[in-house]
Amino acid sequence: MSKDKLSYKNEIQRRRTFAIISHPDAGKTTLTEKFLLYGGAIREAGTVKSRKSQKHAVSDWMEIEKQRGISVTSSVLQFEYNDFWINILDTPGHQDFSEDTYRTLMAADSAVMVIDSAKGVEEQTRKLFQVCKMRGIPIFTFINKMDRMGKDPFELMEDIEKVLGIQSYPVNWPIGSGRGFKGVYNRREKQIELFNDNNHGQGKVKKVIGDLANKELTDLLGQSLHQQLLEDIELLNIAGDDFNLEKIQSGELTPVFFGSALTNFGVEAFLESFLEITRPPSSRNSNLGKINPSDENFTGFIFKIQANMNPTHRDRIAFLRIVSGKFEKGMMANHVRTDKKIRIAQPQQFMAQDRVIVETAYPGDIIGIHDPGIYNIGDTLCENQDKIQFDDIPQFAPEHFAKVVTKDTMKRKQFLKGISQLAEEGSIQVYKRPHIGIEELIVGVVGALQLEVLEYRLKNEYGVELLIERLPYRYIRWIHMDDFHSSKISLTMDTMLVENDKQQPVLLFQNEWSIRTIQERMKNATLSEVSI
Repeated sequence: MSKDKLSYKNEIQRRRTFAIISHPDAGKTTLTEKFLLYGGAIREAGTVKSRKSQKHAVSDWMEIEKQRGISVTSSVLQFEYNDFWINILDTPGHQDFSEDTYRTLMAADSAVMVIDSAKGVEEQTRKLFQVCKMRGIPIFTFINKMDRMGKDPFELMEDIEKVLGIQSYPVNWPIGSGRGFKGVYNRREKQIELFNDNNHGQGKVKKVIGDLANKELTDLLGQSLHQQLLEDIELLNIAGDDFNLEKIQSGELTPVFFGSALTNFGVEAFLESFLEITRPPSSRNSNLGKINPSDENFTGFIFKIQANMNPTHRDRIAFLRIVSGKFEKGMMANHVRTDKKIRIAQPQQFMAQDRVIVETAYPGDIIGIHDPGIYNIGDTLCENQDKIQFDDIPQFAPEHFAKVVTKDTMKRKQFLKGISQLAEEGSIQVYKRPHIGIEELIVGVVGALQLEVLEYRLKNEYGVELLIERLPYRYIRWIHMDDFHSSKISLTMDTMLVENDKQQPVLLFQNEWSIRTIQERMKNATLSEVSI
């Protein structure tokens, strides 16, 4: 094997690309920042808990995220740690932005699931877990906030297995909880890891290696905690699931880690174990069969588009997940959907809103490429002329609708540009009523909070103030019908006919009764929940 090929294979093997998922407030963004801290990517971790604080999470780059203390869009963070090159996809936890999370999971090779020790598995965690399970993504669980009072560890394990339907293996086990939390016992390394909560989360872990039955541990932990630890570990060894790497990498078994992201309890141990256990970039399904990362032909797909990450430049960035082949700055690639050759200039990698130009990138890497308005989510780039198409990235049916117009008619051009660009990002879906001008548009979103983000971003990024009128519709159906004409349809009073940007007819409904009624009236039509 040539030196170049060996180097290429080594670069693939050291890549780790994963998403972090959780219910809101479980501590996902805080955990992300501690990863960056250990990787030397940042020198001080921000906190998302205090809105009055001048510090904000590095991964929350959008101003509205800093103001509200939540993540509303996926961000990409990249750094090096222990010779691993890490791509973190930090996703929104709030259910109103779950569509962005679902799309982002398409670019991940594995997922870290963060659970609040006081609450266990919550609703949004369950939904995101199911998406991972459908794709067979390996899932690693971090049970957070062990320095606060929470559920019994065995109850949390049972919660994971019963609610999510997945086997679990605790890689470490907590010693005490709440104010009496002393640290964790690492079952694989056979060592106790002690923590100091007086260093504001900036320090590293003190490790004590030795026989768990050693009486010196009684002095260290206290008799009660030491005895409880001995009993817990014995029960896990007898009745718990065994560590099985094959099951972990197929998504059938989740390794579980206990800790506290805010005070660094178990974070470094988790990161190191995760990097050791999780897999490098794997093959991807396509219309031409499985595409292996080691294939020399460069391929990748667009899974996210973000406008105005840099307010100064007002640019658009398309996020590209590299599937195979080596990327080199300035290379030519075929844009498969349009069958046009394009030069990929100014490729960037990210530390939240901070960017660096990259010369080369490898399978598993996420790079940002300048988008002059030619890319769509799901587009494929390919070095040769293959008509390759990877698995579709799902588009979810909106559940909330509103009529939007600009307050200032003189800013109609900026209004349309802003709406168009945010629609291309996938954060909103845009419709208009036939025979009514484009001054009035209907916007559909998966979560109601997305309408607030729309209003905020149009004002701050495009200088446009909106008038938003919420509409009572809750369901959407695309019409499949030969020779469709609006005169052929008899609508109910609580139904609206609109069309999308491709001028395809779409119906909005207030209730399921109207859907059934229209279907009975339109015998020659099919009403579909997915776009044509």
